[in-house]
Amino acid sequence: MGQDQRENEVGNGRDREEEENDPNQKNKVRGVGGEEEALSVERTFENQEVPSWRQQLTVRAFVVSFMLSILFSFIVMKLNLTTGIIPSLNVSAGLLGFFFVKTWTKFLSKSGLLKQPFTRQENTVIQTCVVASSGIAFSGGFGSYLFGMSGRIANESSDTSDFKDPSLSWIIGFLFVVSFLGLFSVVPLRKIMIIDFKLTYPSGTATAHLINSFHTPEGAKLAKKQVRTLGKFFSFSFLWGFFQWFYTAGEDCGFNSFPSLGLKAYKNKFYFDFSATYIGVGMICPYIVNISVLLGGILSWGLMWPLIDSRKGDWFPSDLSSTSMHGLQGYKVFIAIAMILGDGLYNFFKVVGRTLSGLYSQLKQKDIGVILPVADRSSPASTTPETSFDDQRRTQLFLKDQIPTWFAIAGYVAIAAISIGTLPQLFPQLKWYYIVVIYLFAPTLAFCNAYGCGLTDWSLASTYGKLAIFTIGAWAGASHGGVLAGLAACGVMMNIVSTASDLSQDFKTGYLTLASPRSMFVSQVIGTAMGCVVSPCVFWLFYKAFQDLGTPDSEYPAPNAVVFRNMAILGVEGFSSLPKNCLLLCYVFFGAAILINLIKDCVGKQRGRFIPIPMAMAIPFYIGPYFAIDMCIGSLILFVWEKINKAKADAFAPAVASGLICGDGIWTLPASILALAGVQPPICMKFLSRATNARVDKFLNPS
Repeated sequence: MGQDQRENEVGNGRDREEEENDPNQKNKVRGVGGEEEALSVERTFENQEVPSWRQQLTVRAFVVSFMLSILFSFIVMKLNLTTGIIPSLNVSAGLLGFFFVKTWTKFLSKSGLLKQPFTRQENTVIQTCVVASSGIAFSGGFGSYLFGMSGRIANESSDTSDFKDPSLSWIIGFLFVVSFLGLFSVVPLRKIMIIDFKLTYPSGTATAHLINSFHTPEGAKLAKKQVRTLGKFFSFSFLWGFFQWFYTAGEDCGFNSFPSLGLKAYKNKFYFDFSATYIGVGMICPYIVNISVLLGGILSWGLMWPLIDSRKGDWFPSDLSSTSMHGLQGYKVFIAIAMILGDGLYNFFKVVGRTLSGLYSQLKQKDIGVILPVADRSSPASTTPETSFDDQRRTQLFLKDQIPTWFAIAGYVAIAAISIGTLPQLFPQLKWYYIVVIYLFAPTLAFCNAYGCGLTDWSLASTYGKLAIFTIGAWAGASHGGVLAGLAACGVMMNIVSTASDLSQDFKTGYLTLASPRSMFVSQVIGTAMGCVVSPCVFWLFYKAFQDLGTPDSEYPAPNAVVFRNMAILGVEGFSSLPKNCLLLCYVFFGAAILINLIKDCVGKQRGRFIPIPMAMAIPFYIGPYFAIDMCIGSLILFVWEKINKAKADAFAPAVASGLICGDGIWTLPASILALAGVQPPICMKFLSRATNARVDKFLNPS
């Protein structure tokens, strides 16, 4: 859901009468019959030599990638542990990678020490490495399945016996064992997805166009302005986080506890918490996502929870704690789960249906039977007379550096064997034969996810993970640690299908920027290895610095961890643990999620874009809608900006949003270090204390 849904094209050309005035006319190419094709990107770079795949993998690229991977891991981790909404950071990674290396090469050029110029291929390697590394912060489950295994989250659920507390050593080992399989599973089929089937991969395509534009003279000038803008808002956001920290010496104090919409609204989580991060997220996410989150918050905290709370003593005992899963908390969690499952299963079958339909059409059209053309097997007429200059050049270089199929298969089998022997030692509840079954189905599911992502730009990694939770959890059963087995299986499955779709996106980016598949693969492997170390260390810093991490009213409630754990409990124990009438409400919202999606697809894209997204609506059900207000303010800023100057908004809004997210995200590093050192903020700015709130409530409601 954090992926960029926009489809970008290279260009649409001009009318013939404008040809004489077109300074780039030499870049135009003619198609069959003399029809003008789109502006040729590769003719712009025709005089530039394409470096070999080894030359694309530079030391400076990986030094910059490591620095940026730490920055982006903090950002993704903070988003994971607060709301779970993670926007696409590909643009920021490409932009910052360009800025750092361009600054590096400019300095060396002046000193006469520059040996190799900065190319778009090297820029692609950096972007790939950074996204692969920070992607582990998501697929590693630090805000979902992995943290859901902990005792802290177990205390927030109905099952407190089956847990495994985090430890830096076993988390790093687990990630190294499971994070590389997905890379090897799709390598043999990269040719069929990128060249034969010409899958779109909108995020990968958009990133490639961005990188290509950076390395033209006009694009480089714009990139410098964008980086300058990003830097300004990064500084503002970082300093704003520091300023806010000064006033949070106690509970319920600071700007994020200001009852901006009134006391009653504040009690029901409706307030503006002055978060630069979520204003930036709101500027990146589509309008309908932000509106959906706000609608979900109004429906749940504005209507449903007050009504259900009024049934206290009838539907559930009135003496239960606020965190008991047998009380109001159970309705919040399980109704959210029902909506997430309804939306996830609908999109799963929709994407799988489109995948099978598209695959059948492509196979039938190309008449290649049931045998898929793997990477080192030729297919009929890869380039035809109608193929454009760009496609010919890209295809030629994409097929030049082959990754042998035997290498991919051998790598998959070797890592799978190590994993089968290692994972049961980490999780005794996850038997070796469970892992064998997962690995037998994983390549097919990884291909389906990568293919579906190419069609829709929608990765269903978390949905496949949830299917693993229910399947393995039910197989293991409650008496054999089904909760932990289901959560661990979720981690295995999520990492495989997530990295497979990520690598396919990167292959598309590399194809469009003439980066070698070998350099893409090596960059992805190195980035994944970085992530397997950096992400656990970042999580460990959060875990040790914030003792209330994972509790509902804390700064970092980790809502998805509670949701994933309760999914595992539901898969093992069935519906017996649900409060009264909760199952009926779950059925209603499960069906509503499917119905909303069905209506959204039936009315078409134009009208469907005004229909809310059930998955986004479900997010505030558990933690409240306060962040939705921040996101909607971000949307409002972007909307007004586009009305005033759309061209400027399109060019600089991503940089402004990235600056806000990066500055506030990186502030968590010094804030965590200060918390670990026992340094408290000097001032507690209470707008209204708990006692004062109680007196005001009593005055306003004397009955």
